Amino acid sequence: MKIHEFQAKELLRAAGVPVLAGRVARSPAEAEAAFAALGTPVCAVKAQIHAGGRGKGTIRGSSQRGVELAKTAADAGRIAAALLGNTLVTIQTGPEGQVVRQVFVESGCAIERELYCAVLVDRRAGSPVLIASTAGGVNIEEVAAETPELILTEPFDPDRGLAGWQARLLAAKLGLPTASWRHAESFFKALCRAFVALDASLVEVNPLVLTKEGALVALDAKMTFDDNALYRHPAIAALRDEAEEEPAEIRAAAAGLSYVKLDGTIGCLVNGAGLAMSTMDLVKLHGGEPANFLDVGGGADVKAVTEAFRIILSDPNVKAILVNIFGGI
Repeated sequence: MKIHEFQAKELLRAAGVPVLAGRVARSPAEAEAAFAALGTPVCAVKAQIHAGGRGKGTIRGSSQRGVELAKTAADAGRIAAALLGNTLVTIQTGPEGQVVRQVFVESGCAIERELYCAVLVDRRAGSPVLIASTAGGVNIEEVAAETPELILTEPFDPDRGLAGWQARLLAAKLGLPTASWRHAESFFKALCRAFVALDASLVEVNPLVLTKEGALVALDAKMTFDDNALYRHPAIAALRDEAEEEPAEIRAAAAGLSYVKLDGTIGCLVNGAGLAMSTMDLVKLHGGEPANFLDVGGGADVKAVTEAFRIILSDPNVKAILVNIFGGI
């Protein structure tokens, strides 16, 4: 499950991770009021959608960026008006884009450097890992592909958390001034604790900024959670924004089906996640493009399978359906 930046920052703030003050606005008037309430000379007005690349993304049919700086309340209202209700297209949304329904008005800060950090599960290490890089504020996938030596990693024990020496080692490798190492240790340890405590699958801060005062602040925040652990976190489950999700995937979840919409033309109805993945691979091997991943499970009845067909056929791109049911289950 994904959440918005402003929601992620509230969770990080509660976990002791430094974030800037900000307010959510759902109208230009609310954006102007938020700017006035924050009381800083400059604020950032940020589109809130479940996708990255907002700073470089643009509103369809205009040059309006998904993140802009405002120096007056009127600026904030103007930017919000250009974003709200319109479709923002970024590198992660694809050409269809996503509709902006709310913006986040956030205080500015004096930035010395922009860095990158994230926490995720490393299956090879068999543990969570803290990732950091000096290449902040840019597409980390490009950094990993073109300059992998800039990606620093520190696996850690989820029960013990990140060790102090690991945090200080990363601070040194990132070239932070020694006076900022204690800030880095506090920031990195709190971020890793939040990842484990909240059953997150990803916590990403891009950019992580070093301020002129030598402190570290999460200027952006992206969090996703393990759906299978949400029963332990009802407050997080309540943050779900279904308007940001694929309607067919919501419908499938309600029916107890595992469904992910894709861009192809061949619908796949399969029982068993492994068989479903293999079926998609075979479709692609023979030159086709799967329209979806759909695992009806081993115990699906007539009602579930009927709903599965209806969900697949609700996609106008589907030209055929491949049914692959393994009778042994």
